[in-house]
Amino acid sequence: MHVLIVDDSRSMRMILKKQLTEAGFSVTEAANGQEALDCLRKQDVRFDVALFDWNMPVMSGIELLGHVRADPTLCVLPVVMVTSETQLDYVSRALEIGANEYLMKPFTPEALKEKLDMIGISS
Repeated sequence: MHVLIVDDSRSMRMILKKQLTEAGFSVTEAANGQEALDCLRKQDVRFDVALFDWNMPVMSGIELLGHVRADPTLCVLPVVMVTSETQLDYVSRALEIGANEYLMKPFTPEALKEKLDMIGISS
């Protein structure tokens, strides 16, 4: 299973990568939405799931989600928003645009595993 982690915080990418590699996943990282979209469109790697932060420079996670859902070759990619945006309207908006799940920071490894399990992703 291959995961794309998209977060502008290097430390958050490191935390997620550590948790996911320990769970048996392969990981690719992107520092913003545009970098992630470029990576996804290259299609040299097939991703099983992507984790998007909301607030990033260049292209936000919610903008990235919109691009992914509008692209016929990417639209089926399971996406979990992993963000500090905790207001209900943010959660609703992400789910309306097509996020499969929403994980609020800070989180535990168990919470991350639970969200992945909920969308049928396991290592």
